[in-house]
Amino acid sequence: MTAGAGARAATAATEGAPGPATARRIAVIGAGPGGLYFAALAKQLAPHREITVFERDGREDAFGFGVVFSDETLDGIAQADPEVFAAISAEFARWSDIDVRYAGRVRTCGGHGFAALDRNRLRAILQQRCERLAVDVRYRTPAPPVGRLAADYDLVVAADGIHSATRAAYADTFRPDLDERHCRYIWLATDKVFEAFTFIVERFDFGALQVHAYPYSTTRSTFIVEIAEAAWRRAGFDALAATEPARGESDEASVRRCAELLAGHLDGHRLIPNASRWIRFTTVRNARWRHRNVVLLGDAAHSAHFSIGSGTKLALEDALALAASLREQPSVDEALAAYEAERRPVVESTQRAAQASLEWFETLERRTGQDADRFAFNLLTRSRRVTYGSLRARDPAFVDAVDTAAGGPPGVPPMFRPLKLGTLELANRIVVPPLATFTSADTLPSGFDRAQLTAHALGGAGLVLAGMTAVSPEGRATDRCPGLWSDRQESAWRELVDTVRAVSPTPLGLQLTHAGRRGATAAPGPDGIGRPLADGWPLLAASPLPWDPGSPPPHAASAAQLAAVVDDFAAAAERAARAGFDALELQFGHGHLVSGFLSPLTNHRTDRYGGPLAHRLCLPLEVLAAVRTAWPAGRPLLVRISACDWAPGGTTEPEAVAICRALADGGADAVDVSTGEVVAHQRPPYGRGYQTPFAELIRAATGLPTIAVGAISGHDDANSVLLAERADLVAVGRAQLYDPLWTLHAAAEQGYTGPGARWPGPWSAGSRRPPGPNADRVAPRLHLRREPPAPVHRRWPPPPPGPR
Repeated sequence: MTAGAGARAATAATEGAPGPATARRIAVIGAGPGGLYFAALAKQLAPHREITVFERDGREDAFGFGVVFSDETLDGIAQADPEVFAAISAEFARWSDIDVRYAGRVRTCGGHGFAALDRNRLRAILQQRCERLAVDVRYRTPAPPVGRLAADYDLVVAADGIHSATRAAYADTFRPDLDERHCRYIWLATDKVFEAFTFIVERFDFGALQVHAYPYSTTRSTFIVEIAEAAWRRAGFDALAATEPARGESDEASVRRCAELLAGHLDGHRLIPNASRWIRFTTVRNARWRHRNVVLLGDAAHSAHFSIGSGTKLALEDALALAASLREQPSVDEALAAYEAERRPVVESTQRAAQASLEWFETLERRTGQDADRFAFNLLTRSRRVTYGSLRARDPAFVDAVDTAAGGPPGVPPMFRPLKLGTLELANRIVVPPLATFTSADTLPSGFDRAQLTAHALGGAGLVLAGMTAVSPEGRATDRCPGLWSDRQESAWRELVDTVRAVSPTPLGLQLTHAGRRGATAAPGPDGIGRPLADGWPLLAASPLPWDPGSPPPHAASAAQLAAVVDDFAAAAERAARAGFDALELQFGHGHLVSGFLSPLTNHRTDRYGGPLAHRLCLPLEVLAAVRTAWPAGRPLLVRISACDWAPGGTTEPEAVAICRALADGGADAVDVSTGEVVAHQRPPYGRGYQTPFAELIRAATGLPTIAVGAISGHDDANSVLLAERADLVAVGRAQLYDPLWTLHAAAEQGYTGPGARWPGPWSAGSRRPPGPNADRVAPRLHLRREPPAPVHRRWPPPPPGPR
């Protein structure tokens, strides 16, 4: 310990304040809301601290417009600093409605709850708070090099924004991932005071223009104009923005053009720029947020798309968590570790929602054929945080209106509406996907297969699929998978179908596959990985590429071998029909043999089966044609694909659409839209419903019915997917393993008792949820005066007295 450090420690001990390890001298880079709020909180918790804030701009310089807060963040501010909370809440614009202006109509959904404030007023309030706490804020003073600050101060907090110089200085440690997105946007204000959070979507000959607008005072609203890059160029904005404005100046020509295009929504009011120009949004992620005694805060550490209004909110939450960690932990290093451990999961959760929202707006064009009600619902549920159920709780009239517009019977959740595939009538929209059991010791369906399929058929789903059934011995994925290439197997499957049908009318389907290079493994262990068999069988593939470095290389299939594969699929389809299956699914995804021909990552052939997509489609279409001929007309024929490989150079979205168009032309009745598992080095962004956008893409582009799959486990998510027209059916897999009666329980939880969810007669007594602890308790009245319920619809400014 140095002499100075020892003196500081002695002083701290006598004052009863934190020691030097908990940051007596702190430098903050950047006097935005996050930096100022941290400085105020850190000084408030330990008045002995010397806190210096460096800001290159002037105190009165105004940047930005309104910022939106969540109730959760406001609760944190109220507890952490009541003085700041009182000052900002006195100036809030508050409302609860969201207006969606689309196709010349306005749809309103209430019950949301918003609070917004002028960003510059927020900054001024925090400036005053820092002054009263004796924080040294140095305006028009660029921060010294971060290395010098780190040597002179116990802690350096880098709140220097999305273009953080600190992050760049220690890029090797922080390892930033800067994801610049595709749309252009320009951040403006207007003196038209919108009454609600307002989304505007206007279509022009150059494409769609979208606006995110909300009030933040009695005189102003934020007004963000966003447009896809190609449409931006077609609209001529590239020419208007050809001359880069100087720092602090605005692209005035583009602002005037936006005002002209959106005049019908401005009602004569003006657009107000503030250093406004067209930019692309950059999502900031960092592998680490700290380097020794330097830590990132706010946009320097992370960013989330403005469509969920989270930038300032996240920065203020960061500030609170960092200040608290410094108080709670014995050293700076431990405090920074605790801060990052606490905040990272919160931020990553927000970023997942923001990413879904961002991508929704980037792909807006695929939804502009929807009616106004369905479009509004789709927009509101875009991030997957707001759902069918949460909207019904907030504004039941809005959801009822969307349900009615969608043609749904009143009181019937979307998942329990019937659907016709081919000539097959499905009672509801839930599919139990193919769930491999790896219990077949002799290539026949096992007793466990029989029990599982019976349980799922009794569980109320609209369609149950038996999975991973090989069309030939060498087409098996593992040595514990069933097949359908022999009379004995056909008889066993027929017996299984008859057994299930004796107790349930639920339609049954079968998935047929040839595993290709993913074959000849043992059944997966606890880690979900199947290791190659020591005495496995020869593998076929499009090209001689092993699945991973530990797998044996397959043989590139010859033309004769491919012809045999086509025959095997057709023969298995005939056997499946005779066995009594109602539907058939072909596995053309997940890196199995046919999938390997579709993906450019796994098909390096130079013959007629390789090269351009039209050639890579040859084998899939040959298999489909042969099966379509063998499979009875009218019975649905489904195809599962991997619409994205989650690896550079893999299948693109236009290719996925082209594949599905070809499958539709070839006789497929629906596409089971999965992704990934094509290459071992994939990097999918796992998360709730992460594959659903691909089902929506293909449905919108081709008109082919789609099945959404992947991480959908709640009935609320299923209803949201279906009502928004992101898919026609929803496959629920893991949740069905957890609860084979998932569909019936979902009906009970939603109070639905109609024909879309019929309980088996012997189980009808269990069709209501059993009472839990205190279920019979009736709460007494404890309030002399009842508080009126909060209104569903609240506008800004508040409406005048009387009916609206």
